[in-house]
Amino acid sequence: MEHAGADAGADGDAEQRPGGGRGAGRLTPQALCRAMREDVIRGVHRPGRRLTEEAMAARYGVSRVPVREALRTLEAEGFVQSRPYAGIVVVELDDAEAEDLLEVRALLEPLGAQRAAARRTDEQVGRLKELLLLGQEALEDDRLEELARLNSRFHEVIAEASGSRTLSRLVTQLSQKIAWVYSVELPRRADDSWREHAEIVAAVEHGDPERARAAVAGHIAAARTAYRRRTAGSQAAQE
Repeated sequence: MEHAGADAGADGDAEQRPGGGRGAGRLTPQALCRAMREDVIRGVHRPGRRLTEEAMAARYGVSRVPVREALRTLEAEGFVQSRPYAGIVVVELDDAEAEDLLEVRALLEPLGAQRAAARRTDEQVGRLKELLLLGQEALEDDRLEELARLNSRFHEVIAEASGSRTLSRLVTQLSQKIAWVYSVELPRRADDSWREHAEIVAAVEHGDPERARAAVAGHIAAARTAYRRRTAGSQAAQE
């Protein structure tokens, strides 16, 4: 997904990023890794871009040691890779991997929603409503860069509400990569996606397991269709 001005933003907006480039040690190693990962997902660090320890340390306002550790974590997660003579570069989301992630998600998350409708707490319903409102406000204000993170958190709360620690852990592990897929198909799907979220919240709030399961299954199926159309369109444009 192309992001206008992404390269300029990666080098020129340190004052607006975590750590601000104004003093080392402002970010914990975990927060640094999260910030770098989110910037890959949002397209600030674009596919093929080289990420050097020196440049990343300056950008995020930390020393090179935590940057080195963050890059190792991101490489293990599949967001960056080490290439001979090039160093660490951002990878491009592989269509086969995206399909695999969406297929696994289609198996896990409808089950989680079905259980959530039967087991959710009032607090969890409140959190879902809050995330729904934040997503709708971001859409209205055209703050699309926030939606991938909000989408991930929305689905994580559904999984938490299922009462299954195993399912919740699996969804959380998948959530960052799924956020990457979501950010690629975001412009086409943003409005529809958050309307579908509202249907999911309504089903969970009203304690209707089958309706919740069907709503999540339809939501994921629509996301897979949108991603396939985007992929087909990109391939046609290259031919």
